[in-house]
Order: sequence, then C-alpha cells, then structure tokens
Amino acid sequence: MKIGPGGLRKIVRSRHFRGLLYGGSLLMLVTATGTIGYHSIGEPNATWIDSFYMTFITIATIGYGEVVDLSTHPMGRLFTVGISVVGIATLSYLFSTLVALLIDADLNADLRKRRMEKQIAQMKGHYIVCGIGRVGSNVAHELEKTKRNYVVIEKDRSVLDGWLEHHPGAPHLHDDAADDDALHRAGLANAAGVFAVTGDDGHNLMVALSVKLLNHKARVVVRLHDIRNTNKAKRAGADEIVSPDFTGGMRIASAMVRPHVVNFMDKMLHSDDSLRVEQVVVPAGFAATPLAELVPKSRDYLVMATHEHGKWVFNPPDEHLISAGTALVLMASPDGRMQVERLLKS
Repeated sequence: MKIGPGGLRKIVRSRHFRGLLYGGSLLMLVTATGTIGYHSIGEPNATWIDSFYMTFITIATIGYGEVVDLSTHPMGRLFTVGISVVGIATLSYLFSTLVALLIDADLNADLRKRRMEKQIAQMKGHYIVCGIGRVGSNVAHELEKTKRNYVVIEKDRSVLDGWLEHHPGAPHLHDDAADDDALHRAGLANAAGVFAVTGDDGHNLMVALSVKLLNHKARVVVRLHDIRNTNKAKRAGADEIVSPDFTGGMRIASAMVRPHVVNFMDKMLHSDDSLRVEQVVVPAGFAATPLAELVPKSRDYLVMATHEHGKWVFNPPDEHLISAGTALVLMASPDGRMQVERLLKS
C-alpha cells in the first residue's frame, strides 16, 4: 500500500503512532537497563557486548544459554525475570500497536474514499478538472475562490498527492480522465462542464470526445499547446479551446500596449472580494422584465452588458427588457453572482 504525503501526516498524528513512540522508548529503556545490569552483575568477565546480547536474547525469548554467568547470582536471575516480563510485554504492545496502525490507516482510507464517492454522487452543476498540473491547479484554485464545486481527475499519483497536500478535502479521483467509468464516477451526468487541461494535447482530445459521447450537454474547455490542433479539438467536441502559449503572448503584448487595463484586471483578480467578470444566463420560461426590476442595483454586482439574440448591449438602461436566454455580464463577487442567480430563480 502506497501512502502519500497527506496520508503520512495523518499516520504521524495518529494515537497508534504515538503508542509506537512510547513503546519504542520503553523498549530502549529496558534494553539499556538490562545491558547495564548484566554488565554490573557479570563483572569482571562480562563485556558490554555480552551484556547487550544477554538482554536481547532474554527479551526476544530466543532461549539460548546464559551468556553472562548467573549461577552464583540469585538476584541476577530475578533481574532476568523482571527484564523478560517487561521486555516481552513491551514487544507485544509494539506489535499490536503496529498492526492497529496499519489496519486503522487502511480502514480510514477506505472510509474516506466511500465518503468522497457519496459526496461526488450528490453533486449537481459542478465542474470536472481533468489534470491537476500547473494549469489544472490554477483552474481548481479559481473555481474554489469563486465558490464553484468541482471534482479533480488525475492519473499521476505523485502529482495528485502534491496537490492534495494543500487541498486535503477536495473531491478527487485517481484515474484516467479519458476513461468512461472515471467520468461517470466524477458525476459527468450532472456536471456543468469539463476542463481537459492535461499536458498532452492528444489526451485532452480523447477527454473531450469521451465527454461529448457521454453527455453532449456538458461544456468542454480544452487546453492545447499546438494551436494547429484546433480543428481536431472542435471535431472532438470542444466548446472552447485555450492555448496557454497563445494566451501568454497576448498577455505580454497587452502589458506593453495597454498597461492600465492589465493592471486593473490584475487588481480585480487579486482583490480581497474576489471580484470577477461573471455571466449569468436567464433561465427558460422567464417572462420579459425590465432590468431594474429583475436585478435591482447592489454593491455586490454591476451589470456591464447583456448578450441576446447574437448581439451585445453594453451598459443597458434600467428599462431594458430581459428575457429567457439572455446572458447578463456582471462584475461581481462570488456572493453577488449567487445573489443574481437566486433572483433569476425566484
């Protein structure tokens, strides 16, 4: 059984591990006491090696003859009885504690796995992050910061353990994201979207294809290193394609030619309020309603634009009619976004 850093920390904090430390300390004390005692009893013939060996075979119940002659030392044999009783009891305690530690660690891992699978099965409208490397970990961090539920799928155990070191309670699966069973167990049937962000373009294409075959309604965002694979990704079912190399180049150019805009976006992303430019889509069956009546003004959000019938309306007036299918573009905190979502559901 392989134990990751998180599991190792739990073992160290376990009461059984503390029992091992106490038992080991007591065993060392008994060994030291026996060695010193036998050396004193067997003077001048008993060496330190003889004394230690005598203590070892007594505690281990090996049953060899007396290395240190106790025939003329009745009290020495009583000393041996005491050393054997305490030593054997200590060894028995250490063995039972070690077994309990291993069983407890195994049971806890199994219970945590079952609890996590139950938690994932109850999720709805969540996101699945396929690959938790450098890009995937930033995706997960953004979802977490904006209070969106997500599940991580990662097939590299060492990468997953490194991420769980800082996110021990996050829902995750140690599996291949291109595997249909893994996607089912991650709750794909009820998921809002999937991020295919592993470091392999081919694997990301397989993930996108698998997702669309299982749940065509789920939105898929694919990470590509080679922008020439764009058409392949679209044919595989990708709704959006992001190339970190291309996006990074655009970001560098923007930092040069429009530094104030870039600085504003950076400040917004790192603010304590977790402000973001968000979108909320008006649900089906919603009657046309003036913007001011539907979404009252609030300090928690600001309506910047709407997207309806393929057209953008920037800074819409209060009397602008909002109907089903309209996407509201907001500058909002996570709480502000959820407040608007509640208003549209009421």
